[in-house]
Amino acid sequence: MLNYRLKALANRIRDGELRRKVIEFLENPVFEVGGKVYSGLPLDVSPAGLSHHHCYPGGYVEHVVSTANLALAMCSSVEKVYHGKVNRDIVIAGVLLHDVFKPATYVVNENGSYGSSSLADYMDHLSLVVAELVRRDFPLEVIHVVSAHHGDYGPIRPHTVEALICHLADLMDSRLNGEVLNAASYLCRKAVGEEPHGLTSKEAFEIICSKTVEGWEGVAKALERIKRKRTAHKT
Repeated sequence: MLNYRLKALANRIRDGELRRKVIEFLENPVFEVGGKVYSGLPLDVSPAGLSHHHCYPGGYVEHVVSTANLALAMCSSVEKVYHGKVNRDIVIAGVLLHDVFKPATYVVNENGSYGSSSLADYMDHLSLVVAELVRRDFPLEVIHVVSAHHGDYGPIRPHTVEALICHLADLMDSRLNGEVLNAASYLCRKAVGEEPHGLTSKEAFEIICSKTVEGWEGVAKALERIKRKRTAHKT
């Protein structure tokens, strides 16, 4: 079943045919080639990165939802401040699908860490999704948004307002999450000489807020709370 937050975003697409295509893709994010079907990790539990950002269970959904929030806020600025026009349907569809094949390129190792799948040895997530968007007959405007979401580091730079908004939103959220995770890890090392494995965004923000309120002692307390919660969750 499609994650309710992703479904809610997809339902904001006004164009009925595009909405149907996006939901169908999210419900069945598989890639077929050479008679083999690749599906990867479920979207609900997959990370959105292996190391730099959203590199924890559920990170994929968090990244997509946060990127959508940022993108829609930029749409409002374009419309209300700059009096420009933005096709929000294209923006939402692009954000929802830009990383949809990242889970197909990940596997869970025996020790619980994440690694690259066999599919990732041959194709990256961007090449996969662009190929699949073409195969599923998506509008060219949506395909461009997805293919341009890496900006200067992708196969093509954004050539539309919608593509630029999605690229910037993706970049902002990735950077925000990565910086917060790095900051929390640094605070833990400074406070207690260690850092917990696989920090989530919620845990990272708890550590940072505790440092602001209670100083280094607050970091140590937050880390103890996190350890207790993790132990309780396992049992």
